[in-house]
Amino acid sequence: MLIDWFTMIAQLVNFLILAWLLKRFLYRPIVTALDAREKKIAYELHHATVVENEAKQSMSEWKQKNDELEKQRMLIMQQAAKEAEDKRGELLLDARKEYETLRVRLEESLHNEQKNLQQEIIGRINTEVFSIAKKVLEELADVTLEDCMVKVFCERLRKTETADILEMRGLVRQSGHPPIIRSVFRLTPEQCDRLNKTVTDVFSIDANISFETDAELISGLELSMNGHSISWNIKAYLDALQLTAEAALEMDKKETGNVHDKQPPQNLS
Repeated sequence: MLIDWFTMIAQLVNFLILAWLLKRFLYRPIVTALDAREKKIAYELHHATVVENEAKQSMSEWKQKNDELEKQRMLIMQQAAKEAEDKRGELLLDARKEYETLRVRLEESLHNEQKNLQQEIIGRINTEVFSIAKKVLEELADVTLEDCMVKVFCERLRKTETADILEMRGLVRQSGHPPIIRSVFRLTPEQCDRLNKTVTDVFSIDANISFETDAELISGLELSMNGHSISWNIKAYLDALQLTAEAALEMDKKETGNVHDKQPPQNLS
């Protein structure tokens, strides 16, 4: 078989020209496009990795900040609860103190009212008793209450102990001050003479006795010699009457309290 070298060479040349044309106008643009796309994909993958890393870092930072905020929230809530509890304790303590103060004031007020009432009752009883006694003595014995009081006081002076008589006599003679007789009522001249004679006889002194009226004395008389005194009044009787009245009021208070204690509690529901 004969080879046509011209045809073969022509085909070879044609092939080389075709290959050069393909490379020049087709293969190179495709390769360039593929390289560009590969670079673009690589860039996008790199960018996606960077974005993912940034997202992970942001997520971590957000979680850390969220944990810190949660810790701060718990701390603030605990602190607020503690402050609220402390404030509640302070308010309760202030309320207890205020209650105790009001209770003490109320008790003092009730005690003062009770004391004033007792004094008023004793004063009224004193006035009524002396008014009745004075009327009875004037109507039955034709004597006044003041005369009876002077008589009793004179008897009280005559019963003075010898040691007291000697001591008071020495005080009067040493000081030179005259004895003083005080009374809640104004003494008549006859009553003054009787008292003057009794003091002179009992204490064996010759001195001008001074007579004074003292409204603070409780229905009685008092002999004073240089700071020492002998007195007679109804204070002891009034004190005993006051103690009896106080005991009666206290018993009534206890009975009232027992009655209230025995009452069944009311249903508050």
